[in-house]
Amino acid sequence: MTNMALFAEQQVRADLARLLLAAVEASGRARCDIARDAQIHKDALRRVLAGERSASLGEALRILAASGVAPHAHLLLFLVSSGDHAIEWLQSDLAQFFEDFSGELPSALERVLGNQVHDVKPRWAKGTAHRVARLLSDHIDELERKDALLGDIFTGSEGDHRG
Repeated sequence: MTNMALFAEQQVRADLARLLLAAVEASGRARCDIARDAQIHKDALRRVLAGERSASLGEALRILAASGVAPHAHLLLFLVSSGDHAIEWLQSDLAQFFEDFSGELPSALERVLGNQVHDVKPRWAKGTAHRVARLLSDHIDELERKDALLGDIFTGSEGDHRG
């Protein structure tokens, strides 16, 4: 059962304000420039970042985009995880990976599963998430091994040409 206290308007507003403020501050851009690019009045932006005003979904996405972060990934992280994850991953390759991954996942599931898409059980989600993370870790390890092997081959071939 979902804990409804987590969705109290003041708490959600404060948590979202923390994420948006962190994105704005990490951007290195002037707030007036972010407000202009996000198509929001600078005073409204100030109130959103202070948690005095709730940002609409569109405003939050535009503020994140104007701050130079992956807007959908950070908002999705904010919704499904915690504001802390969304803040920790600001302006990282991991956030961009999550943006692309989460955007591609629905169509990939439909394409790969076909008619089996309706057989998916919610209880499989946690195990599947861990399996995907392990698969990604194995892929990174394999790429690092290939890079090291290519580096050794390149170093060896340079030695042969100089000798």
